[in-house]
Amino acid sequence: MSENCNHDCASCGTTCGERTAPQSLLAPNNPSSNIKKVIAVMSGKGGVGKSLVTSMMAVTMQRRGYKTAILDADITGPSIPKVFNLKEKVTGTQEGMTPAQTKTGIKIMSTNLILDNETDPVVWRGPIIGGVVKQFWSDVNWGEVDYMFVDMPPGTGDVPLTVYQSLPVDGIIVVTTPQELVSMIVEKAVNMAGLLSVPIIGIVENMSYFVCPNCNEKHYIFGKSKVEEEANKYGIKHTATLPINPSLAQKCDEGSFETFEGDFLNSLGSILEGK
Repeated sequence: MSENCNHDCASCGTTCGERTAPQSLLAPNNPSSNIKKVIAVMSGKGGVGKSLVTSMMAVTMQRRGYKTAILDADITGPSIPKVFNLKEKVTGTQEGMTPAQTKTGIKIMSTNLILDNETDPVVWRGPIIGGVVKQFWSDVNWGEVDYMFVDMPPGTGDVPLTVYQSLPVDGIIVVTTPQELVSMIVEKAVNMAGLLSVPIIGIVENMSYFVCPNCNEKHYIFGKSKVEEEANKYGIKHTATLPINPSLAQKCDEGSFETFEGDFLNSLGSILEGK
């Protein structure tokens, strides 16, 4: 009997040490999956461009010769299939569900790939949504993946907590925009990462500036960039900025995002390679 025990351990069929020992909440791997690195892309607020950054990181690492994948954890608001023009539904085998693949071979799993119609609303409660996220990890035959990027839903609630506790997340990329309000919300995401002891790889400031096609000068529509200030505040070493670029938005709408031009997130790609 433990010195802190106040009952007869034999009566419950276990020991107090067994009952109070920390239990791993990690979801089991699919036997056919070998995923080397898992990177979550998050923010404390919606509409800042998490799906854009997730897609761009996957394409960036794919261009560097790595096998990449995207787990779309934004269960009620999935947008990743649209970005890559994926319409066929996923199929299943005895080894699990087979993820969809883009033209360049990026593997993707999203609720829009299992719904009858992509516009059907997902009206599910939190525990069910969390269960789906874990199924996307355990029940999908991902095969060989060097980098999996997890497109997180906005906020710091049920689903982000499920991802951090159920998946072996190696690092986080935080997405922000220049406005002061968003900076405040980002602090929540950074603090959540700290509570769960998950390292932050870098901060990406989306809609940071606009390059005039006539004078080729940068114009800061939402005010001067605050990404370096935010990074220094939290001791984060690596940052990147994305412009307001109509061509990027057009490629997302057309489903041709794999053909985007630019090296916007190459610096973060180099950081990932070094991990």
